Amino acid sequence: MSEVIVSDQSIRKLLAAGNGDSALLYLCRAAGISEVATGFPEARLECAASLLRQLGLDESRNPRFQQPAERPEYSEEDVRRQMELPRGGFRQLVGEVQRFLGRVLSTEELKLLLGMVDYLGLPQEVVNVLVHHCVERNRSRGAGRTPSMRMIEKEAYRWADAGIDNLEKAAAYIQNESRRSSRLGELCRLLGITGRRLTPAEERYLTAWAEMGFANDAVELAYEKTCENTGGLTWKYMNSILERWNSQGLYTADQVKALDRKPASAGRKGGYQRHGEAPSPAMLDAVKQMLEEE
Repeated sequence: MSEVIVSDQSIRKLLAAGNGDSALLYLCRAAGISEVATGFPEARLECAASLLRQLGLDESRNPRFQQPAERPEYSEEDVRRQMELPRGGFRQLVGEVQRFLGRVLSTEELKLLLGMVDYLGLPQEVVNVLVHHCVERNRSRGAGRTPSMRMIEKEAYRWADAGIDNLEKAAAYIQNESRRSSRLGELCRLLGITGRRLTPAEERYLTAWAEMGFANDAVELAYEKTCENTGGLTWKYMNSILERWNSQGLYTADQVKALDRKPASAGRKGGYQRHGEAPSPAMLDAVKQMLEEE
């Protein structure tokens, strides 16, 4: 049997997800073994595959819905017909969504909701769970208002592209998102970020660091180095440190201290900048160059 090579990054994503089914499916695919070898029933197999898509570990699938611009232009008559259908499926969904959001949906918002069901092909019970998830996520982040329908539509595109088309997959996705959110909260506390929401750029940085798999003490060490060299939390500078450590396979503070030694700099006794010591011109130039790099 040929050797199977799995990147450190993929392993860390699978470990962070904590889903054994997805890990086994990923290994089968990497080894060129039929998915049937997992022994999973079809529903369980599809749920594992859905999580791999969410983690960005399914290279065989391209996004089906890349932008709302391709969505059909629904009319008020389209909405009215859906509301009047026997059994009241769409009408019931509208009632549930309005209850979650605490307000009556406008006609334009009803068109967006119809697009999630009709264009994206998400079952109504999945859309119901999706909206509830978006509302709870906003509440957990301390947002002062419920999410807009545009925000909910954006999340619906992610679900559709990930193949989340039943309640089991939706539950697995929400569980993974909860685990990710918990880790981001932990990183925020390490960096002293409390009492405010993260900006989109900050969230992207923290998500990348979480996926790299750094131990808390490594993040704290990178933060300390960043503050010492720039005077505070400079995201781009700290990211450059962690990206370098990631490329070197250093994920704990002990590993960094053992392998990330720097040569002594000319003109400074001992070769290291002491805490509280003013940075040298050479260090200031290095920091400036690093911050200007794209």
